Amino acid sequence: MSNEPVNGRFDVLISGASFAGLALARALTYASRGDLRIGLADRSIGLPERPDARAFALSAASRHMLEMLGVWQGVAAEAEPVLEIEITDSSLEAAVRPVLLRYANLLEDGEPASHIVPANRLLEALHQSVADDPTITFLAPAVAEGLEPGPHVATLTFADGRRARASLVVAAEGRRSRLREQAGLKVTGWGYGQTGIVTTLKHEKPHGGRAVQHFLPGGPFAILPLRANRSCVTWSETAAEAERIMALDDALFLDEIDLRFGGRLGAIALDGPRQCWPLEMHLARGYVAPRLALLGDTAHGVHPIAGQGLNLGLRDAAALAEVLVEAARLGLDIGSPAVLERYERWRRFDSTLSAAAFDGLNRLFSNDNALLRLARDLGLGLVEAMPGLKSRFVEEAAGLSGEVPRLLRRLAI
Repeated sequence: MSNEPVNGRFDVLISGASFAGLALARALTYASRGDLRIGLADRSIGLPERPDARAFALSAASRHMLEMLGVWQGVAAEAEPVLEIEITDSSLEAAVRPVLLRYANLLEDGEPASHIVPANRLLEALHQSVADDPTITFLAPAVAEGLEPGPHVATLTFADGRRARASLVVAAEGRRSRLREQAGLKVTGWGYGQTGIVTTLKHEKPHGGRAVQHFLPGGPFAILPLRANRSCVTWSETAAEAERIMALDDALFLDEIDLRFGGRLGAIALDGPRQCWPLEMHLARGYVAPRLALLGDTAHGVHPIAGQGLNLGLRDAAALAEVLVEAARLGLDIGSPAVLERYERWRRFDSTLSAAAFDGLNRLFSNDNALLRLARDLGLGLVEAMPGLKSRFVEEAAGLSGEVPRLLRRLAI
């Protein structure tokens, strides 16, 4: 990956070098065999200095893509397979928390439907996958300021006055995107009045590869297994309660976790920083504009209740890479409306459906209404009694249903 201090000309210029942007850059250069000139612009020169406390539940489909791109090898040593999922639903004060649903998180061939991967390790592996690629030019620090689409190319202007041209610009800038706003792509969304809290714990007893989702009135509390008797804990609370919890010292913070942990894994201790962020949902009403495509969190932000946000972003990257590389092989203009409309049709419906499903789950479970609790517990009990439904849930979580991009099926583009 070379540095570009002056004006440049690219086939695809990606604004944003986080998970989705890096994955797209790697997928494009891999699938095109170096025939596309890729620009990767970001406000940061290297990896973020701040540790990321998050861990991601990477679906089997996402893992397939990362294997194809040579990225999985860099995270495999720290990736923990989720072998079983357990769901409970009771109040925080309940002395007994009965398991309402438990199922093996395995596909028919025995492959785990998901792995838990530390965010920092995944980002490092994605960076490494593009670091020595001569077909990728890195522009940094560079903050996209304005986009001028033309009949054949778009001109991207950066805050420092530099300009670069590309057949297509991809906005992978996160939830607050200057390029999306400037293109007039409106966003629908709302806040949940919830805050997500995340940290890593080490614990006395082995987790056995089991992930636990405990539904509480303030929001879901999840225990995600990591390597070496460690787990990532992520949970949602009302904004006021989260502020109180985050202000506690480490000992009292651990007490709050242990209250929710229920002593299931013995003695616990912090094994990393704690972080929090406000939870919201947003969906761009359109995913494309003249010479512009939206990717990942710039296109959609979903509630983390099912841990699918990153998987949706990687699915975007796989779909967009497939659309662009196939168009390039046919000699088509990769930034033309016809090419971009194919990407939008492919990804917008799936993302909207997922966002609505996760929003509905959060609203259903993040309350203590007795009638709703009875209804959802009966529903979970019904699923528990029907193996076919469990298998369907596992397939959905694995990301292998619907119109799946080729990279997610371990197929070359």
